[in-house]
Amino acid sequence: MQPECLVSGRVFNHQGDFTVMGDNRVPEYVIDEPWQTPASVYHETWGYRSWQKRDDLPGKTAEHILNLVKVVSRGGNYLLNVGPTAAGEIPLESVARLREMGAWMRANGESIYATSVSTYGQPAWGRYTVKAGKTYAHVFDWPRDSVVALTGITTKPSAAHLLADGKPLVVEQAGTGFVVRVPAVSPSSIASVIVLTTGTP
Repeated sequence: MQPECLVSGRVFNHQGDFTVMGDNRVPEYVIDEPWQTPASVYHETWGYRSWQKRDDLPGKTAEHILNLVKVVSRGGNYLLNVGPTAAGEIPLESVARLREMGAWMRANGESIYATSVSTYGQPAWGRYTVKAGKTYAHVFDWPRDSVVALTGITTKPSAAHLLADGKPLVVEQAGTGFVVRVPAVSPSSIASVIVLTTGTP
């Protein structure tokens, strides 16, 4: 009846067009079919709820950004829910989180939109995403020695730079692999992105 309609896997009869994870669940592996993680800004509820201690709310911005990167790096879509109040308004706490995520996306969205799973695996320091000759290294744990080992990459990238400011970076061979030298201070306190010109992975 509606050829352009997609049916969620939550019909639970193996007839859906895409798989849906459990609420707030981020799988630790690549799923070789269309899938998504449904998440809520505040884990305990999908609707509005008031709290006494606003500073202790779960669902921090950093957590959602890290989950977004992990999901996309494994080929999925991150569906983030916000529960409105009875008046149909988005709570200020949710607005703040969405704005913070928006700020990160404005600087790093290229590494998320229209990207796919890489063949380089999942390095200990973060995750990779790829698109058209570029590999994006999302570094969660910025190195104290200013060196990021390009785990899984076997051909030296022809160029590298920080996505946030375009600053060029030096790529060097280290043993049988490669490393990239980065500034002492990370561009993001959550996830900084290095763009590698690698060709098709």
